[in-house]
Amino acid sequence: MPIITVKMLEGRTDKQKEQMIKKMTEVMVETTGARAEAVSIVIEEMNKANYGVAGKRLS
Repeated sequence: MPIITVKMLEGRTDKQKEQMIKKMTEVMVETTGARAEAVSIVIEEMNKANYGVAGKRLS
């Protein structure tokens, strides 16, 4: 039962998320032999105000 957690900044559309979930599931099935029904994907969206790079907030 593979579980994939994706952390990304908020702002993607529902369609983009659906495509990402579909493709990530396909890759997991192809590379590990897992059944698609067993693959779970969790998206954790982060607000730009709560994320920083090189000492600076992204907001």
